[in-house]
Amino acid sequence: MLDLPVWFVIGSFVVLSLVLAADLLLVYKRPHVPSLKESGLWVGFYVALALVFALLMLILGGGELAGQFVAGWLTEYSLSVDNLFVFVIIMGRFAVPAKLQQEVLMVGIIIALIFRGVFILLGAQLIESFSWIFYLFGAFLVYTAWNQAFGKEDEDGGTDNLLIRLLRR
Repeated sequence: MLDLPVWFVIGSFVVLSLVLAADLLLVYKRPHVPSLKESGLWVGFYVALALVFALLMLILGGGELAGQFVAGWLTEYSLSVDNLFVFVIIMGRFAVPAKLQQEVLMVGIIIALIFRGVFILLGAQLIESFSWIFYLFGAFLVYTAWNQAFGKEDEDGGTDNLLIRLLRR
C-alpha cells in the first residue's frame, strides 16, 4: 500500500483527530465572529501543518509520495475555494447567526470528512472486488456531467423542498 512506517500512518490519524477535536472545542467554547487577522493566522497554521506533513512524507516515504500528497492537497485546497460560496449561500438561506457559523462549519467539515472516508473505502473495495463497477462509476460521472452541462434549469425558483423544510425545524 504505502511505503510509510505504520507508526507514521497511525500517528498521522491521531494528530489529525486531535487537531480537529481541539479546533472543534475552541469553536464550541468561544463562539465569535473571527477577525480577518485571526482567520489568516488559522489558515497559516493549517498550511504550515500540511507542509510539515509533506516534509515528513518526503523524509519517510520519498519524493513520489510527498509529491502525490502535495498535488492532492493543492487540488483539494483550490477546490475548497468554491465551497466558500456554497457555505455563504447555505448560511444565508438558513439564517445561521454569524456567531455560530464557525461551529456549524466545523461540524459540517467533520461530517463531510467521515462520509468522504466511508465512500472512498467502499468505492475502493467495490472496484477491487468487482472491476466492472469501475465502468458503472464512470458512466454515472458522465451522466452527471451531461446533466450539469445540458440539463434543464432548476424550475422551482428557489422554493423550499421537503428536505430544506425539515432541516429548518
